[in-house]
Amino acid sequence: MKSTKDKTLWRWWAKAIGEKASKCDRESDRIAIIRTVIFFTYLITNCFIVAGVIRHWNDEPQIQIIIEENKRFDA
Repeated sequence: MKSTKDKTLWRWWAKAIGEKASKCDRESDRIAIIRTVIFFTYLITNCFIVAGVIRHWNDEPQIQIIIEENKRFDA
């Protein structure tokens, strides 16, 4: 059995992710769980995108210039 605090936190979270989907609390809870899963997949995807951007920040290929000199030796 959930405590009152757990129920309150769940209700706040469910309201934060969207309006109540149904008059039936059980159905609304299931929809809130689906919305939570979708939210976390978005969050994880965004974390990978940001990590990739940070990893490749200023990741420019180095340009090497090689200068060959032709020396003449007069003998």
